[in-house]
Amino acid sequence: MSTTENDPGVQLHRDGPVATISLSRPEVLNAQTPQMWDALRRFGKELSGDVRVVVVRGEGRSFSAGIDLKVAGDGEFHLLASSADEVALARIEGYQEAFTWLRRPDLVSIAAVHGHAIGAGFQLALACDLRVVADDAKFSMAEISLGLVPDLGGTKPLYDLVGPARALELCVTGRRVGAAEAERMGLVNRLVPAAELDAAVADLAAAIVAGNRDAVVETKALVAGAGGRDLDTQRRYEREAQLRRLRDLAGLGE
Repeated sequence: MSTTENDPGVQLHRDGPVATISLSRPEVLNAQTPQMWDALRRFGKELSGDVRVVVVRGEGRSFSAGIDLKVAGDGEFHLLASSADEVALARIEGYQEAFTWLRRPDLVSIAAVHGHAIGAGFQLALACDLRVVADDAKFSMAEISLGLVPDLGGTKPLYDLVGPARALELCVTGRRVGAAEAERMGLVNRLVPAAELDAAVADLAAAIVAGNRDAVVETKALVAGAGGRDLDTQRRYEREAQLRRLRDLAGLGE
């Protein structure tokens, strides 16, 4: 069974354990607005508990060309700048939550990227656990061109994927990176011809859903925490996770 929810500029389609979020402003290359971020945050809070995979995609010619300056430009920037610290910071935190829930431990999120992934579009792709990328994709952390910083949670995953020097270069220059270079950097899990993007994403989602849900959740937690642990600590976490799985499979879990 499948269901669909609509919001201005964003659609959520659920089909069993797979939910697809589509940015649906193709006439402006899926440029993003605060209203879209509100919808994304709400989707995250209201997502059905039986969803295991979330796919994020863009309709039309691009994934997302970044923030829509005509809708969220000077007015929004002035509102934030002129608000009290706690008000402005809380507002930005709300926008961040539209992105960061995609790293929830009980889900695996996949960005299906084609065409432009610029600024907020790049950060949305980075917010996902995995990225399947068409060969026509172009990435850019373009906030620097507006005199701004990336503030939607993108700097941490970028750092983790490409390292500090490369992450700094991309953020302070805003240069565009093609799909092939992005793959060499480690930004891409799968690089495919544009015509094969949807099929590749569907295959990956199906492979994830085919695995035992609790094992996938435990494995994601192990991998997510590995970077901050030494080998002995990581081995202990592996032992503990495996014992939980064995007991659960034997019907002896809590």
